[in-house]
Amino acid sequence: MLQQVSSVQLTVGKIDAGTAILLSPSHHLIEFPTQILPEGVTAGSIINLTFERNQDEERRQREDFLSLQDEIFYSFSQPPEAPEISVKSVTQTSAIVQWKPLSLHAADLRGIDVYRNGQKLSLNVASTARSVKLSGLDVAHEYEVWIVLRTSAGALQSNKITVKTHSMENLTGINVSFGTFTNTTEVEELVELLSRIGAGYTEDLTTESTHLVCTVPRGPKYDKAVEWNVPIVSPEFLKACEMQGKIQPATSFYVSNPTPLKGSQDQ
Repeated sequence: MLQQVSSVQLTVGKIDAGTAILLSPSHHLIEFPTQILPEGVTAGSIINLTFERNQDEERRQREDFLSLQDEIFYSFSQPPEAPEISVKSVTQTSAIVQWKPLSLHAADLRGIDVYRNGQKLSLNVASTARSVKLSGLDVAHEYEVWIVLRTSAGALQSNKITVKTHSMENLTGINVSFGTFTNTTEVEELVELLSRIGAGYTEDLTTESTHLVCTVPRGPKYDKAVEWNVPIVSPEFLKACEMQGKIQPATSFYVSNPTPLKGSQDQ
């Protein structure tokens, strides 16, 4: 709603460097920007200025300010929330634990600690990580796992979860990626094999991959597998797992002898 308040007649006394000196009927001098004066105005011109109050715009800006004020108050007055973790995947000797995006509000994250059966693990978990891989676990064994966030507002402990590694006969934890093959049609047969034993595969090699399967020890995936300490095995590894009905030692099927596996990986 626009409400007219007043209209006043002014005389232009001087125009200099983008500023006009206006003289009011009560002989007050007012500096006024020439950019918003009517075209053709010069010294001696008489102009009328009308002042109106825009209450609708006042109300809108007031609401915007209050909304911003509430947002700032909420952001800087809320304490950080404890993380919530869950199991992402499990094999015979490893497990990946994941957590939802952290809600720290105004607090700063100073570190993430991982605990297994009450013992703090020596893992370097990045502040941006959403999961951590625990390796070197015993077969068919239960572990209690949780994480603790170290923040500027104090330590926050997650929920505790039970992680049970697979038995040797459980092949569902196998998650391979395929590298370079001399005979590419062999990959289709291996995909069918994985389906029969309940295992899986991904197009890309990630730190969550349990094995890289290939026949030729070269290529981008091969180089990444060496860097990430992912076992590089021949197709015979999967065939042996199916035939024996249980997980087989990867060392017997190495395409090349990779660097020994690290105790843990995180992403």
